[in-house]
Amino acid sequence: MDRARSKIAIVLFNLGGPDRPEAIKPFLFNLFCDPAIIRAPTPIRWLIAKLISTRRTSVATAIYREIGGASPLLELTRQQASALEVALAEEGEVRVFIAMRYWHPLSEETAARVKEFAPDEVILLPLYPQFSTTTTGSSLKEWTRAARRVGLDAPSKALCCYGADESFAGAMAALVRRSFDEALAASGRKPRLLFSAHGLPESIVKAGDPYQWQVERTVAEVVRHLGVDGLDVVICYQSRVTPQTWIGPDTEKEVERAGHERVPIVLVPVAFVSEHSETLVELDIEYRRVAERAGVPGFWRVPTLQSDPAFIAALAALVRRVRARGAALSSHGGARRCPKGFGDCPHVRAAGETA
Repeated sequence: MDRARSKIAIVLFNLGGPDRPEAIKPFLFNLFCDPAIIRAPTPIRWLIAKLISTRRTSVATAIYREIGGASPLLELTRQQASALEVALAEEGEVRVFIAMRYWHPLSEETAARVKEFAPDEVILLPLYPQFSTTTTGSSLKEWTRAARRVGLDAPSKALCCYGADESFAGAMAALVRRSFDEALAASGRKPRLLFSAHGLPESIVKAGDPYQWQVERTVAEVVRHLGVDGLDVVICYQSRVTPQTWIGPDTEKEVERAGHERVPIVLVPVAFVSEHSETLVELDIEYRRVAERAGVPGFWRVPTLQSDPAFIAALAALVRRVRARGAALSSHGGARRCPKGFGDCPHVRAAGETA
């Protein structure tokens, strides 16, 4: 096959979000009915999802009302898809598709469109930089089921994660540096960098999920790219939604601590590459209010990467590397993978090194 003329389907995975107020409740149900999120037998999980989605609909509706009643995630992902098609145009006939996990376009809808395209190869590209069983793992499992249901059998390769990839970290560091310099100029002192990621229950991490370890590797790589001595850096976690013990420290408490210590902060969404309710509402509105009440002397929030040219270039480079290899790229986009104690890392699991 002439690789330059190959038909290449790239599938971007993301969470998805309600596109109208009426979609909020079914979106929440789909989210909490995912066995990767609620780890309980199907009948019990269905009941839990029904209960949580019913109880949280009014709260979630108020959250989405703050940003116009719907999530902007799909439109932003479409922009990323278009930019990536342009960046990869010389690879062949490239078409980028979108598969959302909990709202349309869902995996089966997208798999059917990919089948109609009749690609020579399929590259599965998560828009979750760090691997977790609850995000990339869940999306890949659902894609496998969807592809089987529609009869899509084109050769496929998946990118596991890229949170410590050199180009990805460099793109994120460039955005962080802009806000850092602005905060430094305005306050006359180095701000504290709060790298905030979506949280997970501790039980999932203890069971072998590498997400927290990968978040830490991302932050270390971004800080290295910043090249600033004596940085005050904190990794924290947001968006707790169940009564279980979650990994910490909690982002809101770290914002409050910065207020007590009278330290300006730069808030960095480290696990999100697009704006959505957890950045536009939770970070921009809710935590800003917390900061004001706590007396934080300065509050800056770094934007997500979205369609930043350096980010799109990093994704394009990762796609090329996936295509060039005989198998999916290992964790963080290179030969490295998670330590063997993280048995839920697909590469550790494939090597049988879970102990």
